[in-house]
Amino acid sequence: MLNALEGVLSLGGYLGAIIIIVLILTSAIKIIPEYQRGVVFRLGRVMEPKGPGIVVIIPIIDRLIRVDLRVLTLDVPVQEVLTKDNVPIKVNAVVYFRVIDPVKSVVAVENHIMATSLLSQTTLRSVVGRCELDEVLSERERINIELQKIIDERTDPWGIKVSAVEVKELELPENMKRALARQAEAERERRAKIINAEGEYQAAERLSAAAKLMEISPVTLQLRYLQTLKEMSSEKNATIIVPFPVELLRAFSATIGKDKSDDGDQ
Repeated sequence: MLNALEGVLSLGGYLGAIIIIVLILTSAIKIIPEYQRGVVFRLGRVMEPKGPGIVVIIPIIDRLIRVDLRVLTLDVPVQEVLTKDNVPIKVNAVVYFRVIDPVKSVVAVENHIMATSLLSQTTLRSVVGRCELDEVLSERERINIELQKIIDERTDPWGIKVSAVEVKELELPENMKRALARQAEAERERRAKIINAEGEYQAAERLSAAAKLMEISPVTLQLRYLQTLKEMSSEKNATIIVPFPVELLRAFSATIGKDKSDDGDQ
């Protein structure tokens, strides 16, 4: 009986030792994927980044923090901004960034994602607030570059690289939308009037040149007259009023006067 009890106790001790060893190995061996790095603190002191692959740490003494190195997409919430020309607008953006220094992203800032989000919001309000409404509408690419440059410079001490910043949506007040619509309509009307005036100017130049040619050669005026009659007859009108050339009357009157003079001489 005693031997059996001792065997059970020894078996239980072996099982307990095996369980303890498994737990120690589980907490000591970590597998880090390719897109992550492990920042290890040993007795409070930071070590070199670990991974990817199998990483062995000392339980209780070491503390492992995983850092994602992939490009993260940060959606900046809608910000109410007053532009330089005192127009209230709502604007939001998206920020693309990634961690390039895992140690700095853990040691230099408490939460690098939240810190980048808050910095993006304040920078967006600051940059858009320095621009007029027309600049925000027409120079969005320049604003994106300026936002990316400012945020990247301020997050560089945190080991973060901002690759791009894009302003997504721009919401205007209803009265401003109507004003912009009226402005666009007036601009189109102005262009139409300018094009019409330019056409009339070119037509006047052509008519002036044609009149000078007709002045040099009167036959062209008669040809133009005959062409006009042809165009009128092709329309199949019931009645056509044909202007009688004054030159023919003059020629006819000159012939009559010549005949009268001849009769008087006789």
